[in-house]
Amino acid sequence: MNGGRNRLRRGAVLLLLVLLHFGLRPWLGTGRAAPDFLLLALLIYAIGTRPGKAVIAGFLIGLLSDAVRPVAFGSAMLAYAVVGYLAAWGKAVFFAENPVVAAAFFFGGVVVRDVLVVVWGRGISGGGLAWQLAFWTPLQGLATAIVGLAVLYAFRRWLGVRLTG
Repeated sequence: MNGGRNRLRRGAVLLLLVLLHFGLRPWLGTGRAAPDFLLLALLIYAIGTRPGKAVIAGFLIGLLSDAVRPVAFGSAMLAYAVVGYLAAWGKAVFFAENPVVAAAFFFGGVVVRDVLVVVWGRGISGGGLAWQLAFWTPLQGLATAIVGLAVLYAFRRWLGVRLTG
């Protein structure tokens, strides 16, 4: 019974993040610097699951992202799937009880996703590409890492995460 309750709680946190992505994120100004709640939901899900399930979740989240913004349809699906796989596979190595490491985990997820979307989507080139990867990606990564830490601290019992430090 406790395992079912934990899954329900984790699901509620993930659903909250998806709702925040579509309800709050548009009000946070430019989408380039706003935290990516969908990616955050994927990374939190990937922490507690196997790589295969994380790939499927990443693919579905990428499909949702591509459906909303179909500039280069398919690039987000592939990017989110790769990030989900890498996050689930690397959780033992990269996700620790240290908040700095957790923030770096979230920041790294944003950077990897952005690089893959830009490379596969081929929507940006030249100076725009450099500006995106040198300025907007780190800014969004920082915002996502801050929100990710806030979510982990606020829901640490529900998510079964211990953060010390």
